[in-house]
Amino acid sequence: MPGWRRPVSALIVVVLLVGVGYVVSQRGSSSAAPTRTTSSTTTSTTAVAVATTSAPAPAPTTTATPAPTATVTISAVGDTIPGNTPMLPPNAATYFSAVRDELRGDAQIVFANLEGTFTDADGGKCDGAAPGTCYAFRLPPSHAANFAAAGFTVLNNANNHSFDFGPAGQADTVSAIHGAGMAQTGLPGQVTVVEAGPVRVGMVGFATYPYAASFLEEPRALALVAKAKQQSDVVVVYMHAGAEGVDAQHVTGQDETYLGEDRGNPQSFAHKAIDAGASLVIASGPHVLRGMEFYRGHLIAYSLGNFAGYGNFAGGGVLDLSAILNVTLTATGEFQSGRLIAVTLTGKGQPKPGGRARALIAQLSSEDFGPAAAQLAPDGTISPP
Repeated sequence: MPGWRRPVSALIVVVLLVGVGYVVSQRGSSSAAPTRTTSSTTTSTTAVAVATTSAPAPAPTTTATPAPTATVTISAVGDTIPGNTPMLPPNAATYFSAVRDELRGDAQIVFANLEGTFTDADGGKCDGAAPGTCYAFRLPPSHAANFAAAGFTVLNNANNHSFDFGPAGQADTVSAIHGAGMAQTGLPGQVTVVEAGPVRVGMVGFATYPYAASFLEEPRALALVAKAKQQSDVVVVYMHAGAEGVDAQHVTGQDETYLGEDRGNPQSFAHKAIDAGASLVIASGPHVLRGMEFYRGHLIAYSLGNFAGYGNFAGGGVLDLSAILNVTLTATGEFQSGRLIAVTLTGKGQPKPGGRARALIAQLSSEDFGPAAAQLAPDGTISPP
């Protein structure tokens, strides 16, 4: 199986997400229930309260400005979908156990891109397609609890597999994530605010599809980043962007395509997102690692690769290299420290610590960004140039 898949055809959809209170249109205009707390997640270090909105909301009045010394630590990984019904790992409940401590660490927020769905729905996008030409990914909704047990607190739904089973599958996925005590982001017009101690963190996920917040609609996307900044102390932007495969390790600075599909210009959008108020930009989608850059003092990680697949992604060579990104930001969104933990995908795509991801990312960063490249020490410490 290749490490990349046939893109989803553009769909114009109106999705009723009953469990969350959203009516979301493909252009990002939406009618939402009033801002409310949708879940409460406890990590090993702090309680995390979550409020999700998809329409303009007044700035919070109940949360005081955090002290200048306050910080927030975020761990992030790339594309994650350990199994595909009915091919599920026999050890699903402990699939992440080898990296659980590295994921959690001292992070208040642990983020992953959910490259698929939590649903039992039938009638996926690949019905009738020839084998090996289309891929639709789903896990039983009960498997969301395995992510929460591993330490994940926020999952992203902006990618080319979040709509594999249509509106029902997307609604099931959001409901399962919230039911497991996690938050999610990435729907059109959606800002998710996570309160990590005194620091409010706005999470916004982007992709290039009409059923997600699309960064191809750049004015709308940048306005969403600016709205997140109004509602938060710190803004973290995720983007599912760029070409795919072993030949897509480099950030080109140009528009990228895959199988004729527009995958955007990741570098241009990342820079503009920071200009609009983002404190940190993280990405995946190419299914390989990419370099890291500092822009205006803020870190951009252009691809964290695959993190778990159980046979869903091709393996071997650079396709087996993954990483956990750990970043601490100040209460005003400034980079304070960072660390990259190398991960290798073993067997059918199970993550385990170790490997040569640090050396590869250091090399790609230097080659692609020169004087703006993030500096990686042998122990994984990340420093500005």
